[in-house]
Amino acid sequence: MAARPILLYGDPRLVAENRPVESFGRDLQDLLQEMCESCWAAPGLGLAAPQIGVNLRLAIVDLSVGKKPDDVVVIANPELVSSGGVRRIEEGCLSIPGLYATLARPLRVTVAAQDADGRRREIEADGTLAQAFCHELDHLDGILLPDRLRGLSRYLFLLRLRWARRRWPAVREL
Repeated sequence: MAARPILLYGDPRLVAENRPVESFGRDLQDLLQEMCESCWAAPGLGLAAPQIGVNLRLAIVDLSVGKKPDDVVVIANPELVSSGGVRRIEEGCLSIPGLYATLARPLRVTVAAQDADGRRREIEADGTLAQAFCHELDHLDGILLPDRLRGLSRYLFLLRLRWARRRWPAVREL
């Protein structure tokens, strides 16, 4: 499988509605492999299906960034069950390359989701894994990094984004 291009901020597919995953067969396994290849090539800690133009409620998280492929966590049709604590942490997004912002994210979360085979499970996570889950859940809900910022932080991020978009030829026209 080959990596797919990652959509950049401004592409309408990043904010489109995402359908639930209903089939857990061979096509989904192929899509998951393409998602992994795309994420590792970027490189990133996670990737949501909408970021490669597939509007499904599907994401992967891999804190090893491809060094331990068996550690990839698949979350299909995820829901945030609970969260606790808060930490402010710098965060980036593969769809907004090179830009980072400090966000408040939960210290720990519990996510209910289906795995690659469709089995329902609850995953408890803390630290960076909790942050990655929250980031990917945001993507599945059409929420992008600038949407999490307010006031001067948002204004300055959008200024930096406007400057950075000049280097993104694929989205100049958007």
